[in-house]
Amino acid sequence: MKKFRRNIIIVLIVLLVLGIYYYVALPAVNIHAMEFWIFLGVLILAAAALYAKKKRLNRYELRESRGLKAILGVFAAVVIVYLAGALLSSPIVNAEKYQKLLTVETGEFATDIEELSFDQIPLLDRDSAALLGNREMGSMVDMVSQFEVDELYSQINYQDRPVRVSPLKYASIIKWLTNSGEGIPAYVKIDMATQDTELVKLDEGMKYTASDHFNRNIYRHLRFRYPTYIFNDLSFEVDEEGTPYWICPVKKYNIGLFGGVTIGRVVLCNAITGETEDYAIEDAPQWIDRAFSADLLVELYDYHGTLKHGFLNSVLGQKDCLATTDGYNYLAIDDDVWVYTGVTSITGDQSNVGFVLMNQRTMETRFYEVEGATEQSAMDSAEGQVQNLHYTATFPLLLNISGEPTYFIALKDDAGLVKMYAMVNVQKYQIVATGDTVSACEEAYTTLMYESGIKEVEEDTREIRTVTGAITKIAQGVVDGNSHYYIMVEGSDAIFDVPVVEYIDIIRFNVGDSITLEYREGEQTNTVLSVRGGGQSAGSPDADHAGAGDSDADHPTADGSAQ
Repeated sequence: MKKFRRNIIIVLIVLLVLGIYYYVALPAVNIHAMEFWIFLGVLILAAAALYAKKKRLNRYELRESRGLKAILGVFAAVVIVYLAGALLSSPIVNAEKYQKLLTVETGEFATDIEELSFDQIPLLDRDSAALLGNREMGSMVDMVSQFEVDELYSQINYQDRPVRVSPLKYASIIKWLTNSGEGIPAYVKIDMATQDTELVKLDEGMKYTASDHFNRNIYRHLRFRYPTYIFNDLSFEVDEEGTPYWICPVKKYNIGLFGGVTIGRVVLCNAITGETEDYAIEDAPQWIDRAFSADLLVELYDYHGTLKHGFLNSVLGQKDCLATTDGYNYLAIDDDVWVYTGVTSITGDQSNVGFVLMNQRTMETRFYEVEGATEQSAMDSAEGQVQNLHYTATFPLLLNISGEPTYFIALKDDAGLVKMYAMVNVQKYQIVATGDTVSACEEAYTTLMYESGIKEVEEDTREIRTVTGAITKIAQGVVDGNSHYYIMVEGSDAIFDVPVVEYIDIIRFNVGDSITLEYREGEQTNTVLSVRGGGQSAGSPDADHAGAGDSDADHPTADGSAQ
């Protein structure tokens, strides 16, 4: 009876140890999870130890025991299956399958990537966003002693704005003990374009986060609800109403036991209530932005680019092998977040053959064949323009500026604050413009493109017309530092724009004077090409005069917009 009790106690102790291991390590009960095979191996070894103790085997009997050999044989079989599965799942024997995991379409840059208004361009990288978030948290005296900002800072589209969001976390285990009843009361939201930072306070605190403990820890909460799911990187997002969620992608293994990882499902977990919703990836709500992590998408594209001619070629000959450059950034297109990264030859050329955009919700991938500088070369060029200030360039964002692929780069000081901006032409990276504001940078960049011949002044084909009559109204205005006269004449409702720098004698005219104007029609004002009155000419531009409308940019309207 004592022996039986002792055996029961031993079994219970082993089960307790295994239970604690499972509670802490949280392995998925799934043959595709490596942690499951480790757990299985530990379980078999524990059984072998129990058997040896029960039989009280000495050193000689350990070698001869058939029961122990059988248990260790099972362990050896598990190890062999694991190793064989790892080999048969690898790109070494499945290069073609890995290469086809990602479907890549060829895109048209000017068509697919629209020109963004300045208030939609993300100006901050993650590190700068973290500085702003920590600064905002430091101003909240009622919270700063109890909570900190989590390091996540997920970039998402929120109400058509590029923002980064991150939950607060408990400052320590003691702070968790004193605040866990109410939960985490807020999250940080940073507009990446305007740099506006807000601490969004919740009516009810978040009870399920990564900084919670025991069953409210988000990873343990998910494991107990979905014991067979193998989760990829979790991200923190908010829906269009501002409700916080954890986006939990579920891995799908397409090749053997451990290979060809994509995303097959996505679980949404309400961070406040812990309620979950399980979707197939194709049925996931459109408001979520990060089902596929950027690292996973980059890995999939590297398989696509390097394994075209098999595994050996990717290691030895490397013919036609392409790979992504070091680093990536994000673009907001059609309410989705796309990962951007350059594509270069695997042999390490100092130029890109193109770039790719990869949708984080759908895995849709587009390749754009645009040869030019690597991101690092563009960063070096931007830093060279301000080398006296010792600013550091952030990883570029790819923009469409007047139809030209352009690297947009924020320049930061030693404190990590954005001080200036730079634009670098992808194909001609010696074309570099900087500015204290985005608009100033864009204006300088456009001027450089005209001067270098990348862009040409378009011919103005609008018909030249003439009007004669007495001046009924005349007003003066200043556009971009230049004086303009705005004139109306008898018999016409149109407004005529006369730049004083071109036609200085316009100042001699007053209301009631007869005047003859040659002009081209515009949307709001008509661009004047010549002025005559009383037999005098106030300007004699020829047909090729720059003031004759050859460059729309040279003739702003009354509100400053180009005609």
